[in-house]
This record gives sequence, structure tokens and C-alpha cells, in this order.
Amino acid sequence: MNKHHLNHLRELESESIYVIREVAAQFERPVLLFSGGKDSIVITHLARKAFYPAKLPFPLLHIDTGHNFQETLDYRDDLVKKIGAQLIVGLVQESIDKGKAVEESGYNASRNVLQTITLLDTIEKYKFDAAMGGARRDEEKARAKERFFSHRDEFGQWDPKNQRPELWNIFNGKKNMGEHFRVFPISNWTEMDVWQYILLENIEMPSLYFTHQREVFCRDGVWLATAPFMKLKNTEKAEIKTVRCRTIGDITCTGVTLSEANTLEEIIGEIAATRVTERGGRADDKRSDAAMEDRKREGYF
Repeated sequence: MNKHHLNHLRELESESIYVIREVAAQFERPVLLFSGGKDSIVITHLARKAFYPAKLPFPLLHIDTGHNFQETLDYRDDLVKKIGAQLIVGLVQESIDKGKAVEESGYNASRNVLQTITLLDTIEKYKFDAAMGGARRDEEKARAKERFFSHRDEFGQWDPKNQRPELWNIFNGKKNMGEHFRVFPISNWTEMDVWQYILLENIEMPSLYFTHQREVFCRDGVWLATAPFMKLKNTEKAEIKTVRCRTIGDITCTGVTLSEANTLEEIIGEIAATRVTERGGRADDKRSDAAMEDRKREGYF
């Protein structure tokens, strides 16, 4: 890695740490949303650096759909134990059992959308006034509209046309009772920045990100992992392929990539050469052209 790239990553790191410290300074009950994906792992790493040698001054929150990769849950539990963090888990299954969310049916059924209900209920239950997460502006056009500090009204909804200016990195966290903020410390990072930073800092990653053999099937041009709750059509066939995850979420919508990349250097090389966007394999984004923005307006992260 040359000096220019190193300086670039250190500037991004400094900016993100500044944002995280601003959250701790301005809000009474912040929380860090942790999915077990690379972006939330990097945010957690940055937060640890921001307050070292003290422990994190806020808990981690995982919204568990019940349809996660087991590797994700194992990594989450190991990390929490290693860093001595407090973990709060919001269960989508609990929202379904209470009648607050309705389970989808059919071949394309997913619990990904249902996360919004569980997230908003958990934020209200614990009175969190700021929720940090790893969304980046380069991921998707709706996320490109976000500020670092993204205001949510008392219903947890987002208005992209009513956001506050952030001139000279001055963040306005003023809110009314019942409102909260979503905060995106790595907004200015790209997928390549994330992986180069992971390499630079030697951050341990879930095995899902590296090449491995898995039973998968192809649907609408996207390779998906098989699972007991995944319903295959008559025209779909499960087969063993050498794959890795490029982004990690609910199994029902997380596309896997055919890949031989087994090291961080190989992953970086693969990303540099690909012409497919990071979320190109996310089945949930294909529901409509404005799928992400619609979900964000309703309270999705």
C-alpha cells in the first residue's frame, strides 16, 4: 500500500472517529447497530480506537431475523466476549409472535423488511436517541442522500428532503422527545476503502467473506444459499459451489459470489476488477427501483 493510500485511509479513520466521539458527546443513550457484516465490524473497530483504553461507552444492538448465517452469530458472540461489550438482541421472531409483524409466504419470502418493526420497537424500548451503523453513501442511491447525522421523527421515519446542513463537520443533534438520529460514521468510505482498512488494521473477519464450498441455487441470476426455510422452485436445483459473501445479511436475500478469493489481498484484487456493484447480489433491492428508499422512509437503517 503506497503512502497516498495510507494517508487516505488514515484521514477516513480520523473523520469516522470524530463522528463517533461526537455521538458519545451529544447523545445520552447511543447504540451501535451490529449486523456481523464488514461495515459494522469496521465501525466497532473504530469505536474501540475512539475510546481506548476504556471499553465502548454504548452497547451493540443486533436485529436478529432468525434467518442468519450461523457463522455470523458465532463471530458476533466471539467478538462481544473478546472486547467485553454489552450486546442487545432484538428478535424478529418475537415481533411475529406478538402480531406486530406478518411473516411473508411464497418463494421470495424474506424477513429482511420485518427488521424495521423490530428495530423501531427496540429503539423505543431502550430509549436510544442515536443509532450508529455502517451504511455508506456509495452502496445505494438512497443511502447517497444521507448526512452523517440523519434525523428520524417520533415514528422513526426519514424525510430525505428535510435534513440538516453539515458545514465544516458541525453536527446538529438537537431533537424533540421521542425522536432519534441514525448516524453513519463511515459515510465517505467505499467498499474498497473498507477492505483496504481491514487489511491495514489486520481486522479478523467472519469466514463467510472468504472462499468456501456451500450448497447454493440460482434465482434470477443471483446465487443464494440453501437453508431449511428456503423454498426452491421446481426449476431450481441445489448444487455445491465455491463461493464467498460480499455482503452479509438475512440468508433469504444475501446473494453469494462465485469466487476463489481466500485472502484479504485476493478479495481486494477481486473487487478492483469486478463490474458488479456490492449490492448487485442483494435480492431485497430488486423488489423495486426504490426499494431501499421506501424501506428507509419507514424506519429501515
